[in-house]
Amino acid sequence: MAAICATSFGILLILVILVGLHEYKAVDVGNMDETKAIVQTETEQGSEEETQESQGETLPSVILEMETKGEEKTAELLIAGDVCIKQLIAESYDKDGILGVVSKELKKTMVDADICMVNQEFAFSDRGEPMEDKQYTFKISPRYTSIFTELGIDIVSLANNHTLDFGREALLDSFDALDQAGILYVGAGKDLERAKKMEVLEVNGIKIGFLAASRVIPVVEWNAGKELPGMFTTYDPTALIAEIEKGKESCDFLVVYVHWGEEYQEFPEEFQKQMARQYIDAGADAVIGSHPHVLQGLEYYKGKIIAYSLGNYIFFSKTGIGAMLKIVLKADGTQTIALEPFNSAAFPMKVLEQEKRDDFFRYMEKISFGISIDEAGVICYTQTN
Repeated sequence: MAAICATSFGILLILVILVGLHEYKAVDVGNMDETKAIVQTETEQGSEEETQESQGETLPSVILEMETKGEEKTAELLIAGDVCIKQLIAESYDKDGILGVVSKELKKTMVDADICMVNQEFAFSDRGEPMEDKQYTFKISPRYTSIFTELGIDIVSLANNHTLDFGREALLDSFDALDQAGILYVGAGKDLERAKKMEVLEVNGIKIGFLAASRVIPVVEWNAGKELPGMFTTYDPTALIAEIEKGKESCDFLVVYVHWGEEYQEFPEEFQKQMARQYIDAGADAVIGSHPHVLQGLEYYKGKIIAYSLGNYIFFSKTGIGAMLKIVLKADGTQTIALEPFNSAAFPMKVLEQEKRDDFFRYMEKISFGISIDEAGVICYTQTN
């Protein structure tokens, strides 16, 4: 009798559970390591007649969904300055691979970023003749695009005073080499429309746009034309401002990379400050400069970062201490901007030693405008513009 009662009780318990599953759409079974398990039931849908015609009761299907409460989704953007792969760098790479160019730690910093951008100051080509009466002309074999891919470089600016050092044939070779390597480029193109085209990369639902233009070219013939390969320039900012206004409509964060300023000067010219503000007023979220080959100061304008010059990065001149700019974007529009300092006094380049970081940050504060830099390299306001 006891066995019968137990059996009856068990059947009754099963029926109660089944009824409960039908009546509740979802049951929260708690938080396990910040993960919520949701149990949902799916019931047969149809008319009452179809239900009555069914051959017995079908058990509800149970779906287990894992709703992760992980970290908030972000997009990490790493921007570096001038890159020129000359013979010294190529020899280091040929001998020791990518770790002959940058240390393991510095490589990791680049590869770990969602997007990495540099200013390419040379042509990927085996063709062309050097421009007459030009003191420095740079090109390297297209096979060295592997340096870029191994470092995780996703996009380059070609808007500078060296991309056309070996003529339009070499420029076209650069386009082909970058395309084959899967690396985007801005600031130059087969014609003006392509040269001024904005590229957009999306990370975790955040769309980041990139434009580039140069205010430094040796001859006017370097300008791109309707059917002429060349560069997008910004001596007159009107055209770039128009592209910024148009581009901002199709991205969440817009980076404008500009080649400008005086070489080896740590403070920007007045025209740089004026043009940077014009670009931000038009919709730019970050204005990044190159060409001086040294670091220039940082500034916030209307909450937007201006890095007047990021100086040299991978460059044959071994310029010493420098920095990349790291921008971490959140889906809600907030951001954290920091410096990632490095030491390029010798190859392989290295992350700047910890004991030198504080002095470097104090130097950057000295040449910057209304900012402070904390021990982690985060760039903060100290005054409102």
